[in-house]
Amino acid sequence: MLPLSDGVRARSFPFVNVALIVANFAVFILYELPHLNASIYHASFYPCTVDNACHGPEPWGVSWFTAMFMHASWDHILGNMLFLFVFGKNVEDAFGHLRYLAFYIAGGFVAMMSQTLMTLLFGTALDGRVPNLGASGAIAAVLGAYFVLYPDSKVLGLIIVFPVRISAWFFLGFWFLYQLFEANFGFFSSSANGGGGVAFFAHVGGFIFGVAVTMGLLNAGRVATRDDRALGATI
Repeated sequence: MLPLSDGVRARSFPFVNVALIVANFAVFILYELPHLNASIYHASFYPCTVDNACHGPEPWGVSWFTAMFMHASWDHILGNMLFLFVFGKNVEDAFGHLRYLAFYIAGGFVAMMSQTLMTLLFGTALDGRVPNLGASGAIAAVLGAYFVLYPDSKVLGLIIVFPVRISAWFFLGFWFLYQLFEANFGFFSSSANGGGGVAFFAHVGGFIFGVAVTMGLLNAGRVATRDDRALGATI
């Protein structure tokens, strides 16, 4: 299912979410497309650089971040940005602009390290050399946050060409279970839609991170729930 809308209006313009989408497209169009293979080689993340089993073009402390803005194809970036566009604006609304930016970057790091851990523990030396790239790990953290914050919102989407509307908890819950299922059957796939397959453990790790952090912030009263925003609008 391709999500088109969640029907929840944000209180303020999602400056950070829009900036992230623009940045991803700018990197893809201006940096990657002119020399796609060379760009992917240079700015992707390689798990084997973490345990010094290999040397990548950039140190892993740099490449985990650059890889978050890299994509392997038009399908890859369009799919990722669609999910970020639909679900990110309301998570930013609840978190606030700066906290959302920090959360997005931290989610990307945790997602990348989740995939790296599984690759280094259970993969081969060749698996560790497969480039990891894509924003989907960070976006998975956003989906995890949305799952906690707006479980009852209705997601409008397309199944093939048929419009459907289902609850966010069902849509995102099914999405997570699918990632978990595929992660266990595609244990050694290390890249996001690149030659090595899909990094499902990055999606799983990012989503769990998003759920855990958001629940912690909710308990601490650091994020605004949908009910809080409705109450604030009536005062």
